[in-house]
Amino acid sequence: MARSNRSSSKSKGRGQSRRRKSVKNRKRVDLAQFWGEADKIPAADEAQVNISTNPVAVVKSLGRPPLSGQQNASEHYFSAVYDRAVNLGAALAAAGTLIEAEDLTAE
Repeated sequence: MARSNRSSSKSKGRGQSRRRKSVKNRKRVDLAQFWGEADKIPAADEAQVNISTNPVAVVKSLGRPPLSGQQNASEHYFSAVYDRAVNLGAALAAAGTLIEAEDLTAE
């Protein structure tokens, strides 16, 4: 019985005693220093975007996922996530005019 009293007494005040830091007390960040100098950022015309044809190659080179009994299924889902990430990145690049939209349908 003493054990249950201890656990309940610990959990009662745990969340109430912590206070969030006030926004006023936070240090202000100099945005120019954080992001760097704008003239050093390369222009969009100079950017080179390459869309991977095999997005799972690097991950597969590391070996099978260490999920006993679920390796085949996990490989399938991981591959689907990597393919989706490449497709979304390509769509963003096309939307930002870094690549031509026709390059996405050429495959």
